[in-house]
Amino acid sequence: MAISFQPTTEPDVARLLPLYNHYVRTDTATFHTEEIDEATLRALLFPGYPRFSSWTVHSDDALAGYVILARYKPREAYDGSAEVTIYLDPAFVGKGLGTAAVTHAEAQARERGFHSLLAIICGENTASLRLFEKCGFVKCAHYHEVGKKFGRWLDVISLEKLL
Repeated sequence: MAISFQPTTEPDVARLLPLYNHYVRTDTATFHTEEIDEATLRALLFPGYPRFSSWTVHSDDALAGYVILARYKPREAYDGSAEVTIYLDPAFVGKGLGTAAVTHAEAQARERGFHSLLAIICGENTASLRLFEKCGFVKCAHYHEVGKKFGRWLDVISLEKLL
C-alpha cells in the first residue's frame, strides 16, 4: 500500500464533505452536531493563511481522508503553533495512514517554522489519543464535560508536541 499526500484543492471539498459529515452523524471525533455544507468545510480546509494548509491522504489511488495544519487561535501570538486534525475514511482506519498523516503534518510544520503542534481530541476517542501519543505528543490539558453531543457531556483532551 502506497500512502501519499497532496495539497487539498477546490474539487476535493465536494469529495471530502461526505466523509466529514459521516463523523458529524456518527462520532464524537467532531463536535459539530449538525451536518455542514461545502462552504463550512472549505473554510476548515483553506484557512487563508499561507503557513496553515491541508492535504488529502491517499492509499494507493484511493482518497482515504485529509489532514490539516490549522491556526490554533486567531491571535498573532499563537501563530508559532498549529493544531493537527485528521479525518480518515473508516475503511482506511488501522492501516497506518493516521501515523503517516501525523508524520506528514509534523514534517510540514517543521518546514514552515512552527514551534509546537497541538491535538485537541474528545476524551472518548481513545484510538486518536493513542495515535498522537505514539507520535510523541504528550497530554497537556484535560477539560471535563465541555462539549455535549448525542445527549452526553464529553471531555476534551489536549496533547502537544514541541518541535
